[in-house]
Amino acid sequence: MSGSPPVVLRLVASAYCVAEKAGAIVRNVLHSGELGIVEKTGANDLQTLADRLAQQSICASLSKRFPKVTIIGEEDLASEEVKEDLIENGQAEEIFQKTCPAELSDLKEEELVVWVDPLDGTKEYTEASKCLHPQTRPLVLLTRSGTSQLHTAALYMGLLDNVTVLIGIAHRGKAIAGVINQPFYNYQMGADAVLGRTIWGMPGLGAFGFELKEVPGGRRVVTTTRSHSNKLVTSCVDAMEPHEVVRVGGAGNKIIQLIEGRASAYVFASPGCKKWDTCAPEAILHAVGGKLTDVHGNPYRYDADVKHMNSAGVLATLRNHEYYASRVPPSVLEALK
Repeated sequence: MSGSPPVVLRLVASAYCVAEKAGAIVRNVLHSGELGIVEKTGANDLQTLADRLAQQSICASLSKRFPKVTIIGEEDLASEEVKEDLIENGQAEEIFQKTCPAELSDLKEEELVVWVDPLDGTKEYTEASKCLHPQTRPLVLLTRSGTSQLHTAALYMGLLDNVTVLIGIAHRGKAIAGVINQPFYNYQMGADAVLGRTIWGMPGLGAFGFELKEVPGGRRVVTTTRSHSNKLVTSCVDAMEPHEVVRVGGAGNKIIQLIEGRASAYVFASPGCKKWDTCAPEAILHAVGGKLTDVHGNPYRYDADVKHMNSAGVLATLRNHEYYASRVPPSVLEALK
């Protein structure tokens, strides 16, 4: 590619490395055992030191290189100087080998909005931390930033798979690129495992860092919330007539369930998800032909001035979106209008 790559490719290349840095922060805080947990609105809405440090790292790193981009993070943090060791200056050079979609090649910095969830799946993250115990001999796992000692019980709880770092990029209200880091990916593989992976994608270009699969045999496997269920959520899931229901944490993790063939629909008929939960996952899902809407089938917008709550729930699919949308009960549509 001659000349400077388009700004959106440069932003994605930076977000890739920044997400990996944030993932290392998330691992290191868990390893330290000092999570610094505070409740934001209640016991199911927590913030940890990892949330705070990862958001500082992401926002400061991207702002340094792209000062005109609007960045919106989940955590409401006091303005303070960010330590230099939290700044990530790297860019994923392999992204520059890709051809930017023509319609995105001339975008300007000031036209872009970045939505950041520094730690999606905080509840599962804190629950996994309870399995860490200094008196128990830990397993030692290699990570990209050194070694991490994680208690054996935490490794096999499955909770760590729920944790992701999400960086979504929007233009004129549409999700146009997304980066998802899974800090603890591969944690089940034992002492020689390399932890973490990063998935990214752009509609019109493709998605990378995983193997795209579909649920075999046309089975309807619905993934939904693990910890925020209610009568509306349950009735909507039941209306899909699923062969199986997979209850996991984290919006990013649920989209990974779709693109890796472990679920065919993500159904969450309730307010609760925010724009920083869905922007990055939506871009990656769209890049492989999937779709994310509210329960009415309407797309969400990611302009800088929109309300943060996805108040009409989330319906996401890799295929057959119309079928699942048609199954949403009238009572749910009425409740979430």
